[in-house]
Amino acid sequence: MPEDLQPDVLRLELAELGDAFRAYQRRPEPDLAVLAELHDRKARAFAAWAAVTDDVSLREEADRAAAAARTTREMNANRLGVPVDGSGPVVERLLTRGQAVHARNVLEHVRAHAPLPEAGARLAVLMLTLRAARAGVGNVTGQDLGGWLQGDAERVLQQLVDVGWLRLPEDVSADDALTSRPEEPTQVTVPSLLPAEPRPFSFGKVTRARLSGWAQRVVGDRKLRKKKAGAAARLLAVYTAAHSHPDGRLGGTGEDGDGLTLDTVASFCALGPEDVAEHAGLLVTADWLAEADTAGGRLRGRLAERVLPLSGLL
Repeated sequence: MPEDLQPDVLRLELAELGDAFRAYQRRPEPDLAVLAELHDRKARAFAAWAAVTDDVSLREEADRAAAAARTTREMNANRLGVPVDGSGPVVERLLTRGQAVHARNVLEHVRAHAPLPEAGARLAVLMLTLRAARAGVGNVTGQDLGGWLQGDAERVLQQLVDVGWLRLPEDVSADDALTSRPEEPTQVTVPSLLPAEPRPFSFGKVTRARLSGWAQRVVGDRKLRKKKAGAAARLLAVYTAAHSHPDGRLGGTGEDGDGLTLDTVASFCALGPEDVAEHAGLLVTADWLAEADTAGGRLRGRLAERVLPLSGLL
């Protein structure tokens, strides 16, 4: 930048802009909204510079900065699950789009590999898989197990141990695990997720914790508990949240948002296809779904507004 560039306001803006980009690079965490604003400032400044000097290369640099601002805003909108143009209310999402993809991969893994057919065992497998997803081991407390499985926790836990899907420490029984406290949780092992086995998941520890927290938010939802929703209904709540668009409409990847295949939903929830409608109706009464129907072999509907933060952002 020429030291004698006129007007002074342009020269000062270019100098401040350089400082702002360098400061951004030193940030401990990226902020795409801030970065988009910097690209916008650069586009305006370089366009003004090009107008002063009649330099084609500066005009091209301004156009590149404007394009970078648009791309950065689109990336940020995709990450947050909000409209790019800013229309509609902003919803604070628990998962990013990338994390939601990982969540659906975990759900499909559980659907295909759960060792027992009943809904309670399927729910336990889902939650324990999320705890042990990275290293094959994870910590659980009695409060966790009781919240997931209510009065059936000991039986389900013992069944998973008996079929070899789960290992408890040698000196810990299923009953002991149910009395473990947060300060002394029980470490459980899922042999199929140990590092020596082929890795079904590729996410890191931050995403693992976020996915586990997301699933915990769903299965522990206050209104579902108030309606005494069983394991199958809570599995359906997890599945509908994971397979919804930012506006809450249920859909699947490649299905144009036209609901979910009833057979697949039923398979994940350990239900018969004919039973999905009853459980979907329970989710409507619990204000989890705003609407639902199962005509034509598909589950169509929309998440209630209160649970949009849990949407899978298809």
